[in-house]
Amino acid sequence: MHAAALIQQLRLRDHKAQFIGLGGDQMAAAGCRLYRDYSHMAFMGFAAVLENWRNVRENFRIARTALLEEQPDVLILVDYPSFNLQMAKFCRRHLPQTKIVYYIPPKVWAWKKWRIHPVSRLCDQVLGIFPFEPAFYAKYGYRCTYVGHPTVERIQNTEYRIQNTEYRVQTDNPSVIAILPGSRPSEISHCLPTMLAAARQFANYSVVVCAAPGIEDAFYKPYLREGEQLTRDTYPILRQATAAIVNSGTATLEAALLGCPQVAVYHLACSGFLRLIRWAQPLFFSIPYFTPVNIIAGKEVIRECLANDFTQEKIAAELRRLLEDEAYKKEMLASYQHLTSLLGSQSASSSAAEIICPTK
Repeated sequence: MHAAALIQQLRLRDHKAQFIGLGGDQMAAAGCRLYRDYSHMAFMGFAAVLENWRNVRENFRIARTALLEEQPDVLILVDYPSFNLQMAKFCRRHLPQTKIVYYIPPKVWAWKKWRIHPVSRLCDQVLGIFPFEPAFYAKYGYRCTYVGHPTVERIQNTEYRIQNTEYRVQTDNPSVIAILPGSRPSEISHCLPTMLAAARQFANYSVVVCAAPGIEDAFYKPYLREGEQLTRDTYPILRQATAAIVNSGTATLEAALLGCPQVAVYHLACSGFLRLIRWAQPLFFSIPYFTPVNIIAGKEVIRECLANDFTQEKIAAELRRLLEDEAYKKEMLASYQHLTSLLGSQSASSSAAEIICPTK
């Protein structure tokens, strides 16, 4: 999605530009010739990588072959550091004339700080999406340019439609609790039952589950009771909802920018082992929070019910506070405003495109 937006902006600056890459339908629609669909690359975790090792190896082969055949003027890396850093090394070694740009670099400020060195040394430009990243890179003698956050841009692009749409959830009860259970089938199946159980404790509210792109409605149906709804109009629902239960990640930032009070959740297996992880967190992580909202704000704006805290009781307790404590809710909304000011209003894809391909 973010790469597609960047391609569109680059095409505005250079109508003759051609794009090849590894990605999905949105990149193809933006004019990128795909060497590999990203459905062959969506592996998370050590076990998943081992299980799909042949596929992973094939992905590297395809990407290396494409680089050598096409010899691009610019190699743009988007997130996905375990793959992209290997490709940056290969490109630097075999195509020294190719400019390398990292758009949405790895979160080195959170963990694996050592990655800041290969990222900065291999790449000609590092374009960050968090406002504190330039200062972090500067501490190590490197340069990173903040171009804005893509979520801000995405919401700005749909804000007019949100504010002017007549869409409202069709229910006798206008008070809504929104549930955003994640974007991958595995996390949805682990998180949604507990999220629903917490929301069902508030009988005076309608429950609306926001579906993720690429996951069919039928996947959600077994979890829903009569009267509970499924929607793909996530942004209008977040505007309408009294509160939301949100799977930790970018969705928490979306809810914040749309002004919806929320509690963040995330399920992790092996609860006993997780107690050890929580204790050892300072040894591995450089930040005290896990959601973008709290990380950017530098404080706990929203409650994080993660790992051992991911229980029906704790989620419901926080939800009750959001629904009944006006002072608490107002404080959260005020923090959202501060968060918005920190992120700024610039278009991430436009700013990044201007750096990669300056208009003459």
